[in-house]
Amino acid sequence: MLRHSAVLCAAVRIYPCHRSTNDRAVGASATPPLLVAHSLACLLVAHWQQLSSLAVAGAFLVAVPDPQSASFPEEAAGFGYPPSQEMRFPTLIVASANDPFGTLDHARARADLWGSGLVEIGAFGHINGQSGLEEWTQGKALLTAFSAGLAKPDRV
Repeated sequence: MLRHSAVLCAAVRIYPCHRSTNDRAVGASATPPLLVAHSLACLLVAHWQQLSSLAVAGAFLVAVPDPQSASFPEEAAGFGYPPSQEMRFPTLIVASANDPFGTLDHARARADLWGSGLVEIGAFGHINGQSGLEEWTQGKALLTAFSAGLAKPDRV
């Protein structure tokens, strides 16, 4: 599992709560932050980015779940029906071939709708602590490469 503190010294954790709380967390950054989200937090980012106008450098979205799947928890119904429009900042989706909460077809569809890049990493379940990834070297490399691409002045 990617340990955020080992890679992102200035990482700020946001929680699914009121928009103003997330706005404060993002707005406190001296420069537009790179958001890193896993599972439900990916859907949080998708909803939040439509409501907020705060600057964000990009979003690294790991294991985007499918709210329409039978395995989606009822308790998370508030995350259902994520936006279908392109995100207002660059995004990269990282997906597993055997994620019980979201198929590769779903990840591909979200990437198309959101204008996201997509990296399929193989069969690693929900890309979490149970996936056997340990420090997830590949994830760190993907995050580093995505972040470096955002810093390029000629980025479209």
